[in-house]
Amino acid sequence: MTSSGPLITNDAIVLGVLVVILGGVFWTSSLERPFWRRFYTVVPSLLLCYFLPSLLSTAGIISGEQSQLYFVASRYLLPTSLVLLTLSTDLPSVLRLGPKALILFLVATLGVVLGGPLALLIVGWINPEVVGGHGPDAVWRGLTTIAGSWIGGGANQAAMKEVFDVGDEIFSALVAVDVIVANIWMACLLFAAGRSEAIDRRNGADTSAIVDLREKMSRFQAETSRIPRLADTMGLLAVGFGVTALAHLLATGAAEGGGIAGLVQRTAPQLDRFSLTSGFFWLVVLATTAGIALSFTPLRRLEGVGASRVGSVMLYVLVATIGMKMNLMAVFEHPWLFVVGAVWIAFHAALVIAVARLIRAPVFFMAVGSQANIGGAASAPIVASAFHPSLAPVGVLLAVLGYALANYAAWFCGQLMRIVAPT
Repeated sequence: MTSSGPLITNDAIVLGVLVVILGGVFWTSSLERPFWRRFYTVVPSLLLCYFLPSLLSTAGIISGEQSQLYFVASRYLLPTSLVLLTLSTDLPSVLRLGPKALILFLVATLGVVLGGPLALLIVGWINPEVVGGHGPDAVWRGLTTIAGSWIGGGANQAAMKEVFDVGDEIFSALVAVDVIVANIWMACLLFAAGRSEAIDRRNGADTSAIVDLREKMSRFQAETSRIPRLADTMGLLAVGFGVTALAHLLATGAAEGGGIAGLVQRTAPQLDRFSLTSGFFWLVVLATTAGIALSFTPLRRLEGVGASRVGSVMLYVLVATIGMKMNLMAVFEHPWLFVVGAVWIAFHAALVIAVARLIRAPVFFMAVGSQANIGGAASAPIVASAFHPSLAPVGVLLAVLGYALANYAAWFCGQLMRIVAPT
Protein backbone atom coordinates (compact mmCIF):
# COMPACT_ATOMS: atom_id res chain seq x y z
CA MET A 1 0.00 0.00 0.00
CA THR A 2 1.33 3.42 -0.89
CA SER A 3 1.54 6.27 1.63
CA SER A 4 -1.37 7.95 -0.12
CA GLY A 5 -3.57 4.88 0.27
CA PRO A 6 -4.69 2.07 -2.03
CA LEU A 7 -5.03 2.50 -5.77
CA ILE A 8 -8.72 1.50 -5.70
CA THR A 9 -10.93 2.93 -2.95
CA ASN A 10 -14.36 2.49 -4.54
CA ASP A 11 -15.93 -0.58 -2.94
CA ALA A 12 -18.12 -1.23 -5.98
CA ILE A 13 -14.96 -1.72 -8.04
CA VAL A 14 -13.27 -3.75 -5.29
CA LEU A 15 -16.29 -6.07 -5.06
CA GLY A 16 -16.21 -6.54 -8.83
CA VAL A 17 -12.51 -7.43 -8.70
CA LEU A 18 -13.06 -9.95 -5.90
CA VAL A 19 -15.98 -11.64 -7.67
CA VAL A 20 -13.98 -11.82 -10.93
CA ILE A 21 -11.17 -13.52 -8.98
CA LEU A 22 -13.63 -16.02 -7.49
CA GLY A 23 -15.15 -16.64 -10.92
CA GLY A 24 -11.71 -17.22 -12.43
CA VAL A 25 -10.71 -19.66 -9.69
CA PHE A 26 -13.88 -21.73 -9.98
CA TRP A 27 -13.87 -21.66 -13.78
CA THR A 28 -10.28 -22.91 -14.02
CA SER A 29 -10.85 -25.49 -11.25
CA SER A 30 -13.75 -26.94 -13.26
CA LEU A 31 -11.68 -27.41 -16.44
CA GLU A 32 -10.68 -30.92 -17.42
CA ARG A 33 -7.36 -29.88 -18.94
CA PRO A 34 -4.38 -31.80 -17.48
CA PHE A 35 -2.53 -28.66 -16.33
CA TRP A 36 -5.45 -27.34 -14.27
CA ARG A 37 -6.29 -30.75 -12.85
CA ARG A 38 -2.69 -31.17 -11.65
CA PHE A 39 -2.55 -27.58 -10.40
CA TYR A 40 -5.68 -27.87 -8.24
CA THR A 41 -4.54 -31.24 -6.94
CA VAL A 42 -1.63 -29.40 -5.32
CA VAL A 43 -3.16 -25.95 -4.69
CA PRO A 44 -6.70 -25.99 -3.22
CA SER A 45 -9.08 -23.52 -4.87
CA LEU A 46 -10.11 -22.19 -1.46
CA LEU A 47 -6.52 -21.19 -0.69
CA LEU A 48 -6.42 -19.15 -3.91
CA CYS A 49 -9.65 -17.41 -2.88
CA TYR A 50 -7.74 -16.09 0.16
CA PHE A 51 -4.34 -15.67 -1.46
CA LEU A 52 -5.13 -13.72 -4.64
CA PRO A 53 -7.03 -10.89 -2.85
CA SER A 54 -4.20 -10.72 -0.30
CA LEU A 55 -1.70 -10.19 -3.15
CA LEU A 56 -3.71 -7.20 -4.36
CA SER A 57 -3.90 -5.83 -0.81
CA THR A 58 -0.17 -6.30 -0.20
CA ALA A 59 0.61 -4.59 -3.52
CA GLY A 60 -1.46 -1.56 -2.47
CA ILE A 61 -4.10 -1.98 -5.15
CA ILE A 62 -6.93 -2.51 -2.65
CA SER A 63 -7.16 -2.20 1.13
CA GLY A 64 -8.90 -4.49 3.57
CA GLU A 65 -8.66 -1.83 6.27
CA GLN A 66 -10.30 0.95 4.30
CA SER A 67 -12.91 -1.15 2.53
CA GLN A 68 -16.27 -1.85 4.16
CA LEU A 69 -16.77 -5.10 2.23
CA TYR A 70 -15.60 -7.36 5.07
CA PHE A 71 -18.10 -5.75 7.44
CA VAL A 72 -20.92 -6.23 4.92
CA ALA A 73 -19.91 -9.82 4.17
CA SER A 74 -19.49 -10.83 7.82
CA ARG A 75 -22.64 -9.12 9.11
CA TYR A 76 -25.04 -9.70 6.22
CA LEU A 77 -23.77 -12.51 3.97
CA LEU A 78 -22.30 -14.83 6.63
CA PRO A 79 -25.47 -15.19 8.75
CA THR A 80 -27.57 -15.54 5.60
CA SER A 81 -25.26 -18.26 4.28
CA LEU A 82 -25.46 -20.08 7.63
CA VAL A 83 -29.25 -20.10 7.39
CA LEU A 84 -29.17 -21.44 3.82
CA LEU A 85 -26.49 -24.05 4.57
CA THR A 86 -28.29 -25.44 7.64
CA LEU A 87 -31.74 -25.34 6.05
CA SER A 88 -31.39 -28.87 4.66
CA THR A 89 -29.76 -30.37 7.75
CA ASP A 90 -31.01 -33.80 8.72
CA LEU A 91 -30.21 -33.33 12.40
CA PRO A 92 -31.27 -36.82 13.60
CA SER A 93 -29.00 -38.41 10.97
CA VAL A 94 -26.13 -36.12 11.93
CA LEU A 95 -26.51 -37.15 15.58
CA ARG A 96 -26.42 -40.79 14.47
CA LEU A 97 -22.88 -40.25 13.20
CA GLY A 98 -21.85 -41.42 16.66
CA PRO A 99 -19.46 -40.24 19.37
CA LYS A 100 -16.28 -40.25 17.27
CA ALA A 101 -17.21 -36.99 15.54
CA LEU A 102 -17.64 -35.21 18.89
CA ILE A 103 -14.53 -36.84 20.37
CA LEU A 104 -12.34 -35.57 17.54
CA PHE A 105 -13.88 -32.12 17.71
CA LEU A 106 -13.04 -31.89 21.43
CA VAL A 107 -9.56 -33.33 20.85
CA ALA A 108 -9.02 -30.62 18.23
CA THR A 109 -10.03 -28.00 20.81
CA LEU A 110 -7.61 -29.52 23.31
CA GLY A 111 -4.88 -29.37 20.67
CA VAL A 112 -5.34 -25.60 20.40
CA VAL A 113 -5.50 -25.06 24.17
CA LEU A 114 -2.31 -27.02 24.88
CA GLY A 115 -0.53 -26.17 21.63
CA GLY A 116 -0.37 -22.43 22.38
CA PRO A 117 1.62 -22.60 25.63
CA LEU A 118 3.73 -25.44 24.22
CA ALA A 119 4.69 -23.35 21.16
CA LEU A 120 5.45 -20.41 23.44
CA LEU A 121 7.74 -22.61 25.57
CA ILE A 122 9.60 -24.12 22.61
CA VAL A 123 10.16 -20.88 20.70
CA GLY A 124 10.91 -19.02 23.96
CA TRP A 125 13.61 -21.56 24.74
CA ILE A 126 15.19 -20.96 21.31
CA ASN A 127 14.76 -17.17 21.18
CA PRO A 128 13.21 -15.61 24.32
CA GLU A 129 13.14 -12.10 22.85
CA VAL A 130 10.57 -12.86 20.14
CA VAL A 131 7.97 -14.17 22.60
CA GLY A 132 8.53 -11.51 25.24
CA GLY A 133 7.18 -7.99 25.41
CA HIS A 134 5.39 -6.11 28.13
CA GLY A 135 1.98 -4.57 28.64
CA PRO A 136 -0.62 -4.70 25.85
CA ASP A 137 1.99 -5.69 23.22
CA ALA A 138 3.23 -8.76 25.09
CA VAL A 139 3.30 -11.63 22.60
CA TRP A 140 1.42 -14.02 24.89
CA ARG A 141 -1.49 -11.56 25.01
CA GLY A 142 -1.63 -11.38 21.23
CA LEU A 143 -1.56 -15.17 20.96
CA THR A 144 -4.77 -15.38 22.99
CA THR A 145 -6.56 -13.84 19.99
CA ILE A 146 -5.34 -16.72 17.82
CA ALA A 147 -6.64 -19.15 20.45
CA GLY A 148 -10.04 -17.46 20.24
CA SER A 149 -10.01 -17.57 16.45
CA TRP A 150 -8.80 -21.19 16.24
CA ILE A 151 -11.44 -22.52 18.62
CA GLY A 152 -14.40 -20.35 17.63
CA GLY A 153 -13.95 -17.58 15.09
CA GLY A 154 -13.84 -13.85 14.59
CA ALA A 155 -16.21 -12.97 17.44
CA ASN A 156 -14.14 -14.99 19.89
CA GLN A 157 -10.91 -13.51 18.52
CA ALA A 158 -12.28 -10.01 19.19
CA ALA A 159 -13.42 -11.10 22.65
CA MET A 160 -9.91 -12.28 23.57
CA LYS A 161 -8.48 -8.98 22.34
CA GLU A 162 -10.65 -7.13 24.84
CA VAL A 163 -10.39 -9.63 27.70
CA PHE A 164 -6.57 -9.68 27.62
CA ASP A 165 -6.16 -6.02 26.61
CA VAL A 166 -4.18 -6.85 23.46
CA GLY A 167 -2.38 -3.95 21.78
CA ASP A 168 -3.26 -3.03 18.18
CA GLU A 169 0.31 -3.48 16.92
CA ILE A 170 0.76 -7.07 18.05
CA PHE A 171 -2.83 -7.88 17.09
CA SER A 172 -2.37 -6.74 13.47
CA ALA A 173 0.80 -8.83 13.14
CA LEU A 174 -0.93 -11.94 14.49
CA VAL A 175 -3.89 -11.63 12.12
CA ALA A 176 -1.52 -12.63 9.30
CA VAL A 177 -0.17 -15.53 11.39
CA ASP A 178 -3.72 -16.66 12.08
CA VAL A 179 -4.89 -16.58 8.45
CA ILE A 180 -1.76 -17.92 6.73
CA VAL A 181 -0.99 -20.76 9.15
CA ALA A 182 -4.65 -21.78 9.42
CA ASN A 183 -5.02 -21.89 5.64
CA ILE A 184 -1.87 -23.95 5.16
CA TRP A 185 -3.40 -26.51 7.53
CA MET A 186 -6.72 -26.29 5.69
CA ALA A 187 -4.87 -27.02 2.44
CA CYS A 188 -3.54 -30.19 4.09
CA LEU A 189 -7.08 -31.19 5.14
CA LEU A 190 -8.42 -30.62 1.64
CA PHE A 191 -5.52 -32.71 0.26
CA ALA A 192 -6.48 -35.49 2.70
CA ALA A 193 -10.13 -35.20 1.66
CA GLY A 194 -9.18 -36.15 -1.89
CA ARG A 195 -7.54 -39.33 -0.60
CA SER A 196 -9.93 -40.11 2.24
CA GLU A 197 -11.15 -43.46 0.91
CA ALA A 198 -7.63 -44.90 0.68
CA ILE A 199 -6.69 -43.52 4.12
CA ASP A 200 -9.87 -44.89 5.71
CA ARG A 201 -9.27 -48.33 4.20
CA ARG A 202 -5.70 -48.36 5.49
CA ASN A 203 -6.84 -47.29 8.98
CA GLY A 204 -9.78 -49.71 9.07
CA ALA A 205 -12.23 -46.85 9.72
CA ASP A 206 -15.97 -47.48 9.63
CA THR A 207 -17.50 -44.92 7.24
CA SER A 208 -20.96 -46.50 7.00
CA ALA A 209 -22.66 -43.72 9.01
CA ILE A 210 -21.13 -41.05 6.79
CA VAL A 211 -22.10 -42.92 3.62
CA ASP A 212 -25.67 -43.35 4.89
CA LEU A 213 -25.95 -39.65 5.76
CA ARG A 214 -24.43 -38.60 2.42
CA GLU A 215 -26.75 -40.85 0.46
CA LYS A 216 -29.81 -39.75 2.42
CA MET A 217 -29.06 -36.06 1.95
CA SER A 218 -28.14 -36.57 -1.71
CA ARG A 219 -31.41 -38.43 -2.22
CA PHE A 220 -33.31 -35.58 -0.61
CA GLN A 221 -31.54 -33.07 -2.87
CA ALA A 222 -32.32 -35.18 -5.95
CA GLU A 223 -35.99 -35.58 -4.98
CA THR A 224 -36.50 -31.87 -4.38
CA SER A 225 -34.17 -30.54 -7.08
CA ARG A 226 -35.70 -28.61 -9.96
CA ILE A 227 -34.83 -25.70 -12.20
CA PRO A 228 -35.51 -22.69 -9.97
CA ARG A 229 -38.04 -20.10 -11.08
CA LEU A 230 -37.64 -16.44 -10.22
CA ALA A 231 -40.22 -16.90 -7.46
CA ASP A 232 -38.16 -19.78 -6.00
CA THR A 233 -34.96 -17.74 -5.88
CA MET A 234 -36.70 -14.71 -4.42
CA GLY A 235 -38.34 -16.91 -1.80
CA LEU A 236 -35.00 -18.46 -0.94
CA LEU A 237 -33.38 -15.02 -0.52
CA ALA A 238 -36.39 -13.82 1.49
CA VAL A 239 -35.92 -16.65 3.99
CA GLY A 240 -32.15 -16.14 4.23
CA PHE A 241 -32.09 -12.36 4.56
CA GLY A 242 -35.34 -12.30 6.54
CA VAL A 243 -33.90 -14.59 9.20
CA THR A 244 -30.69 -12.52 9.17
CA ALA A 245 -32.73 -9.37 9.79
CA LEU A 246 -34.57 -11.04 12.67
CA ALA A 247 -31.26 -12.28 14.10
CA HIS A 248 -29.86 -8.73 13.95
CA LEU A 249 -32.99 -7.41 15.67
CA LEU A 250 -32.77 -9.96 18.48
CA ALA A 251 -28.98 -9.74 18.82
CA THR A 252 -28.47 -5.97 18.84
CA GLY A 253 -31.95 -4.42 18.64
CA ALA A 254 -33.30 -1.75 16.34
CA ALA A 255 -31.10 0.88 18.03
CA GLU A 256 -27.61 0.89 19.50
CA GLY A 257 -27.25 -0.91 22.82
CA GLY A 258 -30.37 -3.00 22.35
CA GLY A 259 -31.14 -6.65 21.82
CA ILE A 260 -29.77 -9.60 23.76
CA ALA A 261 -26.20 -8.27 23.64
CA GLY A 262 -27.27 -4.93 25.10
CA LEU A 263 -29.38 -6.61 27.77
CA VAL A 264 -26.46 -8.79 28.88
CA GLN A 265 -24.14 -5.76 28.83
CA ARG A 266 -26.47 -3.80 31.14
CA THR A 267 -27.41 -6.59 33.52
CA ALA A 268 -24.28 -8.76 33.62
CA PRO A 269 -21.31 -6.90 32.11
CA GLN A 270 -18.93 -9.42 33.65
CA LEU A 271 -20.09 -11.89 30.97
CA ASP A 272 -18.21 -9.81 28.42
CA ARG A 273 -15.21 -12.14 28.80
CA PHE A 274 -17.38 -14.96 27.47
CA SER A 275 -18.48 -12.94 24.38
CA LEU A 276 -22.06 -12.84 25.65
CA THR A 277 -22.10 -9.06 25.21
CA SER A 278 -20.98 -9.43 21.56
CA GLY A 279 -23.73 -8.73 19.05
CA PHE A 280 -21.81 -10.71 16.43
CA PHE A 281 -21.73 -13.79 18.67
CA TRP A 282 -25.50 -13.70 19.14
CA LEU A 283 -26.03 -12.96 15.45
CA VAL A 284 -24.22 -16.15 14.39
CA VAL A 285 -25.85 -18.29 17.08
CA LEU A 286 -29.37 -17.03 16.29
CA ALA A 287 -28.96 -17.38 12.51
CA THR A 288 -27.67 -20.94 12.80
CA THR A 289 -30.31 -21.92 15.35
CA ALA A 290 -33.04 -20.55 13.09
CA GLY A 291 -31.65 -22.47 10.12
CA ILE A 292 -31.66 -25.71 12.08
CA ALA A 293 -35.20 -25.04 13.33
CA LEU A 294 -36.40 -24.37 9.76
CA SER A 295 -34.89 -27.70 8.65
CA PHE A 296 -37.81 -29.36 10.45
CA THR A 297 -40.34 -27.41 8.35
CA PRO A 298 -41.40 -27.57 4.68
CA LEU A 299 -38.91 -24.74 4.01
CA ARG A 300 -36.28 -27.49 4.02
CA ARG A 301 -37.33 -28.19 0.44
CA LEU A 302 -35.72 -24.91 -0.63
CA GLU A 303 -32.56 -27.00 -0.94
CA GLY A 304 -34.08 -28.27 -4.16
CA VAL A 305 -33.80 -24.81 -5.73
CA GLY A 306 -30.25 -24.19 -4.58
CA ALA A 307 -30.25 -23.03 -0.94
CA SER A 308 -26.82 -24.48 -0.13
CA ARG A 309 -25.40 -23.35 -3.51
CA VAL A 310 -26.44 -19.73 -2.90
CA GLY A 311 -25.19 -19.98 0.68
CA SER A 312 -21.81 -21.21 -0.58
CA VAL A 313 -21.54 -18.26 -2.99
CA MET A 314 -22.02 -15.86 -0.07
CA LEU A 315 -19.47 -17.78 1.97
CA TYR A 316 -16.83 -17.48 -0.74
CA VAL A 317 -17.40 -13.73 -1.03
CA LEU A 318 -16.66 -13.57 2.71
CA VAL A 319 -13.51 -15.65 2.16
CA ALA A 320 -12.28 -13.17 -0.47
CA THR A 321 -12.87 -10.20 1.85
CA ILE A 322 -10.95 -11.96 4.63
CA GLY A 323 -8.08 -12.54 2.22
CA MET A 324 -8.13 -8.84 1.37
CA LYS A 325 -7.33 -8.05 5.03
CA MET A 326 -4.24 -10.26 5.06
CA ASN A 327 -0.82 -8.62 4.67
CA LEU A 328 1.66 -11.10 3.19
CA MET A 329 4.60 -8.84 4.12
CA ALA A 330 3.98 -9.79 7.75
CA VAL A 331 5.70 -13.09 6.92
CA PHE A 332 8.97 -11.20 6.48
CA GLU A 333 8.39 -8.59 9.18
CA HIS A 334 7.62 -11.09 11.98
CA PRO A 335 9.06 -14.46 10.90
CA TRP A 336 9.40 -15.85 14.45
CA LEU A 337 5.72 -15.32 15.13
CA PHE A 338 5.04 -17.64 12.21
CA VAL A 339 7.34 -20.19 13.81
CA VAL A 340 5.16 -20.00 16.93
CA GLY A 341 2.06 -20.49 14.76
CA ALA A 342 3.67 -23.40 12.88
CA VAL A 343 4.64 -25.23 16.09
CA TRP A 344 1.16 -24.61 17.48
CA ILE A 345 -0.70 -25.97 14.47
CA ALA A 346 1.75 -28.91 14.20
CA PHE A 347 0.89 -30.00 17.75
CA HIS A 348 -2.83 -29.64 17.02
CA ALA A 349 -2.46 -31.66 13.81
CA ALA A 350 -0.38 -34.40 15.44
CA LEU A 351 -2.90 -34.80 18.25
CA VAL A 352 -6.02 -35.07 16.06
CA ILE A 353 -4.29 -37.42 13.60
CA ALA A 354 -3.01 -39.65 16.42
CA VAL A 355 -6.40 -39.89 18.13
CA ALA A 356 -8.15 -40.48 14.78
CA ARG A 357 -5.84 -43.42 14.12
CA LEU A 358 -6.24 -44.70 17.66
CA ILE A 359 -10.04 -44.81 17.57
CA ARG A 360 -10.11 -45.71 13.84
CA ALA A 361 -12.17 -42.66 12.96
CA PRO A 362 -12.82 -41.67 9.33
CA VAL A 363 -10.77 -38.84 7.84
CA PHE A 364 -14.03 -36.86 7.53
CA PHE A 365 -14.44 -36.68 11.31
CA MET A 366 -10.81 -35.65 11.80
CA ALA A 367 -10.84 -33.00 9.06
CA VAL A 368 -14.19 -31.42 9.91
CA GLY A 369 -13.60 -31.59 13.67
CA SER A 370 -10.28 -29.82 13.23
CA GLN A 371 -11.54 -27.21 10.77
CA ALA A 372 -14.63 -26.47 12.86
CA ASN A 373 -12.11 -25.24 15.44
CA ILE A 374 -9.41 -23.67 13.29
CA GLY A 375 -11.62 -22.16 10.61
CA GLY A 376 -15.01 -21.82 12.28
CA ALA A 377 -18.27 -21.31 10.45
CA ALA A 378 -16.61 -19.67 7.43
CA SER A 379 -14.57 -22.68 6.29
CA ALA A 380 -15.72 -25.80 8.18
CA PRO A 381 -18.63 -26.33 5.72
CA ILE A 382 -16.19 -25.88 2.83
CA VAL A 383 -13.93 -28.64 4.15
CA ALA A 384 -17.00 -30.82 4.81
CA SER A 385 -18.28 -30.25 1.27
CA ALA A 386 -14.88 -31.36 -0.11
CA PHE A 387 -15.95 -34.86 0.95
CA HIS A 388 -19.43 -34.35 -0.51
CA PRO A 389 -21.52 -31.17 -1.03
CA SER A 390 -24.42 -32.60 0.98
CA LEU A 391 -22.20 -32.88 4.09
CA ALA A 392 -21.62 -29.11 4.47
CA PRO A 393 -24.22 -28.76 7.31
CA VAL A 394 -22.14 -31.09 9.51
CA GLY A 395 -19.31 -28.56 9.37
CA VAL A 396 -21.69 -25.74 10.28
CA LEU A 397 -23.07 -27.58 13.31
CA LEU A 398 -19.63 -28.41 14.71
CA ALA A 399 -18.47 -24.82 14.09
CA VAL A 400 -21.40 -23.53 16.16
CA LEU A 401 -20.31 -25.83 18.98
CA GLY A 402 -16.89 -24.16 18.65
CA TYR A 403 -18.49 -20.74 19.16
CA ALA A 404 -20.04 -22.01 22.38
CA LEU A 405 -16.77 -23.41 23.79
CA ALA A 406 -14.26 -20.93 22.39
CA ASN A 407 -14.20 -18.22 25.00
CA TYR A 408 -13.94 -20.62 27.92
CA ALA A 409 -11.21 -22.67 26.24
CA ALA A 410 -9.34 -19.66 24.81
CA TRP A 411 -9.41 -17.89 28.19
CA PHE A 412 -7.92 -20.99 29.85
CA CYS A 413 -5.31 -21.20 27.07
CA GLY A 414 -4.47 -17.54 27.71
CA GLN A 415 -3.92 -18.22 31.40
CA LEU A 416 -1.55 -21.08 30.54
CA MET A 417 0.37 -18.81 28.15
CA ARG A 418 0.57 -16.11 30.81
CA ILE A 419 2.23 -18.64 33.13
CA VAL A 420 4.82 -19.93 30.62
CA ALA A 421 5.61 -16.60 28.89
CA PRO A 422 9.13 -15.17 29.51
CA THR A 423 9.12 -12.32 32.01
